[in-house]
Amino acid sequence: MKTTTVYLLVTTSAFFWGTNFVLAGPILADLSPLWAAALRFLLGAALMMALALMRRENLIALVRRHAVAYLLLGAMGIAAFNLFFFHAMQSTSADDAALIMATNPLLTTLLASIFLGERPSARHWIALPAALAGVAIVITQGQLSKLGSLQVAQGDLLMLGADLSWAVYNVLGRRFMPKGAPLGNTAWVMTVGAGLLLCAALFSGAPIQALGVKASLAMLVMTLGGTVLAYLFWTIGIEHLGAARTAIFLNLVPVSAMLVAATLGTLPTMAQLAGGMLVLGGVTVSMMPKRRVGMA
Repeated sequence: MKTTTVYLLVTTSAFFWGTNFVLAGPILADLSPLWAAALRFLLGAALMMALALMRRENLIALVRRHAVAYLLLGAMGIAAFNLFFFHAMQSTSADDAALIMATNPLLTTLLASIFLGERPSARHWIALPAALAGVAIVITQGQLSKLGSLQVAQGDLLMLGADLSWAVYNVLGRRFMPKGAPLGNTAWVMTVGAGLLLCAALFSGAPIQALGVKASLAMLVMTLGGTVLAYLFWTIGIEHLGAARTAIFLNLVPVSAMLVAATLGTLPTMAQLAGGMLVLGGVTVSMMPKRRVGMA
């Protein structure tokens, strides 16, 4: 697969995850956070399994050979991340949460360097702080003084847990995700995560109720785009680009959320647009190919 195609796929993942911030509102109006996460991944896993069967993926052979890897990745990248995230959002602000997650590319880069031996280029180290600065501008609407007033709360610590879970998932995905079967791999990882989230929702005792029309449409879009396609494309990205190079695309998530909100009437400020351009610039720099010694 061409590198430019992989870049397009992981950019699409970031766009879908940014859209999820907008879609979550109507869903959480009808469901508790745990049931919202469980239903999202139950539907996503069912769809991924159906697609894998249609493509005649040998799912039984895959799970026999790689059951431990799927359990590890599903527990970390879906169950742990979502449990930390949804509980964090009950006691922290969206700004705090987004800023903490904005450190994920840097955290992933450090972990990948330590445990995978991935050596980021100088260009990558330049791109990371540039993109992080752009994210801070987008989230604070250009008023960077807001950063000094952020309070560390229990929710922030839980969000750090979510941040670490996703960074570890990126690294584990690069190390343990089986090669050459992204559809089957994603189907099994999602199935494991969905099962764990369902258990958590059942043991929580939270009530479940039918979704309204608006919430149902939001859940449908979140399942198709923000779950099935996003995780599938991200898996392909990690396999081809590595954990560190793929992770920097997470900086596009708040920019995508800003653009989607703009289409719904919440227009960004000039400072946010400037921050978005800074993020795009940082990501673009990280995508530039290395110069080959001896080549013109």
